[in-house]
Amino acid sequence: MKFINLRAFGHAIDILQGKYDNLAEAGEVSHFQALATALSATIGLGNIAGVAIAISLGGPGAAFWMTLGGLFGMSSKFVECTLGQKYRVIKPDGTVSGGPMYYLSAGLAEVGQEKLGKILAIMFSVLCVFGAFGGASMFQANQSYAAVATVMPLLMDKSWLYGLILTLLVGLVILGGIKRIGVVAGIMVPGMCVIYFLAALWILLTHLSALPAAISTILIEAFSPEAVEGGFIGVVVQGLRRSAFSNEAGVGSAAIAHSAARTEEPIREGIVALLEPFIDTVIICNMTALVIVITGVYNKPELDQLKGAELTSAAFGTAIPWFPSLLAIAVFFFAFSTMISWSYYGERCWDYLFGESSLIIYKLLFLIALFTGTVIDSAWAINFSDATLIAMSFPNLLGAYFLSGQVAADLDNYMQRLTQGLVTPLREIGVRG
Repeated sequence: MKFINLRAFGHAIDILQGKYDNLAEAGEVSHFQALATALSATIGLGNIAGVAIAISLGGPGAAFWMTLGGLFGMSSKFVECTLGQKYRVIKPDGTVSGGPMYYLSAGLAEVGQEKLGKILAIMFSVLCVFGAFGGASMFQANQSYAAVATVMPLLMDKSWLYGLILTLLVGLVILGGIKRIGVVAGIMVPGMCVIYFLAALWILLTHLSALPAAISTILIEAFSPEAVEGGFIGVVVQGLRRSAFSNEAGVGSAAIAHSAARTEEPIREGIVALLEPFIDTVIICNMTALVIVITGVYNKPELDQLKGAELTSAAFGTAIPWFPSLLAIAVFFFAFSTMISWSYYGERCWDYLFGESSLIIYKLLFLIALFTGTVIDSAWAINFSDATLIAMSFPNLLGAYFLSGQVAADLDNYMQRLTQGLVTPLREIGVRG
């Protein structure tokens, strides 16, 4: 894609600001709401718990490989979300269905691989439903409980009560569909990001003299890790796997949300989508990593028993004693937003497999999985979540590879028109909705 992640970055910001929004175009949500919905599925415990897990298992150097994975992930996210728009299906009532299951079946049929496309579409849909139950539901519920229980003694040893409350709240939202999810995510995600970002920034600024040493530690241990299981390969694997879990680039999930955006330019939505790994991994994950490294909590024997979100909470608590309580609230909302967005992903795949009439069954199963996540062992939840997400990427990336030539041709056409002034911001011609 000729480093679309770099050359279209500025244009992506313009689109996100609403300069190209048009209510007359087909779709259910704006560019911003589509991005917020997708980000609400990625910005979550992968940024808080996932980064801590990567550093605990792979050392500080894992943060370098996590960042590299995020930068390259911007391009794969662009491709899959462009395809999601290109092959989406708009129903008579105006609702949109799209994502890998549609571009795998329809797209591969266009290039003479109809049978393979159908197989991959069904495979992806089944895996996405399990992914919604695992990475989105069980993992988020499990890790959010661990964080909230540390500051709310009332919930200690009462994971079932937390699970019951969370299940009820999520159930109230997911019954409203993508429009309600888009509205909730559009409000919740920016607020959470700002709070978390400002707290991390404050810690980094108050430890400014230690920042060069922290960055140096990350870079040195990225290539010469100390006391890491698996050595160099181990640190690379930990960084890349947590990057993939955090931003979901290549998994195909975000294409489902972006297919619902109001636009008739698939490339434009793909360009918006490439911002996700940058915001999620390059910025937020690195803020978390630097806080953990600067405070040194990952290297303190007395904190060895802390994993995931609990370790991140300890890192913030060393610099801002009262922040773990606020972080617990942020963790809850991060997890909540991830669950409601992923419930939509799984719902679209269930609809593709079994039809709309049985969606209530899927929603009930999703809520059962959510509750189960709060009462099971965290290691099992993490491993099951990783397995479901990596499994989803196989059919998605294989199909994206076969269709990448079409995306490249569409991209060249769009960028040429943009350069020639044929793609004009709608607010300049008075038709912006």
